[in-house]
Amino acid sequence: MKQALHVARFGPASAPDVVLLHGWAMHGGLWGGLIEDLAQRYRLHVVDLPGHGYSETPIPDADIVAWAEAVLAVAPQRAIWIGWSLGGLIAQAAARARPDRVAALALLASTPSFVVRPDWPSAVAVEQLTTFAAALSANAQATLSRFLSLQVRGAANAASTLRALRTALASRPMATPAAMQAGLRLLLETDLRAAWGDFDMPVVAMFGDRDTLIPVEAAQGLLTLKLKLRVDLMAGAGHAPFWSHSRLVCDRLDRWLADAI
Repeated sequence: MKQALHVARFGPASAPDVVLLHGWAMHGGLWGGLIEDLAQRYRLHVVDLPGHGYSETPIPDADIVAWAEAVLAVAPQRAIWIGWSLGGLIAQAAARARPDRVAALALLASTPSFVVRPDWPSAVAVEQLTTFAAALSANAQATLSRFLSLQVRGAANAASTLRALRTALASRPMATPAAMQAGLRLLLETDLRAAWGDFDMPVVAMFGDRDTLIPVEAAQGLLTLKLKLRVDLMAGAGHAPFWSHSRLVCDRLDRWLADAI
């Protein structure tokens, strides 16, 4: 039997269920103060993705469906899903595969395609991500450190946010090299734009206007996929808005969650 993913649970057992999925090479501890705030009103299920943090689960093939199924296996029967970056991509895959299990979807710095594709220009260049994968093979620790810097580059409070991210990341085991490479392949190969036409659940997409990985212009692309979409833009935020703008993100998520449930 495969080992289940590590899940930390917070908040009242009777409160609405919320699943939180972290980003590439991170772990559930990176949600920081968002957990403390939301746990006052919601039952949080904070997942470590395969090979990340405390999840020693063997890595599924670089197939977004397999990763989504691994999370669905430990998630409540029906919940609101909040995903950051790669975690948002996996949450979208879960919503496509099991819409009955995903009551609402919140995406933080996440889109259906992480890389540039025809008719999807506001994304990371494929060449940039393949270069990143090669650097990861050569020196995983240095590449991860560079990635953390990219998450805050240009954002307000970049230095203090970077220090906080590094401290939080060190609180659990580092993602395995295999898990990080598999995650990069997911980011390169996954394109879920076609699924958005079938999403009937409430969806909110939150972007920082200084994100160097997911350009804020991607919001316009999302609106062409789903007109009934709430878009929140955060001035001065980078790729980790819930660290640099934690109070703002909590307030906006709270308002959206109140409407979604």
